[in-house]
Amino acid sequence: MKHLANGLATAGLAASLLAACAGPVTPRQDLVGTPVPQSAATRTVVIAPETRYVNVVGGDVVRFERGDRAFGWAFDVNPIVAVFALNQVAPPGMLDHEILVYVEPDPRYYIGGYQVSR
Repeated sequence: MKHLANGLATAGLAASLLAACAGPVTPRQDLVGTPVPQSAATRTVVIAPETRYVNVVGGDVVRFERGDRAFGWAFDVNPIVAVFALNQVAPPGMLDHEILVYVEPDPRYYIGGYQVSR
């Protein structure tokens, strides 16, 4: 009976830890880039109701459009950030559902396949 109780306690702890790690982490805003004028963008992404994620590369400068609203964002992202919610940086009220940003590492900081510090 004692082994069953220990097993259940361990399983409960493991389930709690997995649930805590399931969603994307909300990194500090300074780790995910900076707002820029829309005219600085080299790429435009139109946000539709079915948009659930966006793929970017570190260093990209993107203009996001939804209806008649837009904003620009420079993805000078810290290398530890691989995914975050665009809602974190979008102007208030611009997005009505969560959109994840998947960030590929900035190729300017790779030499011979190894990432170098910035």
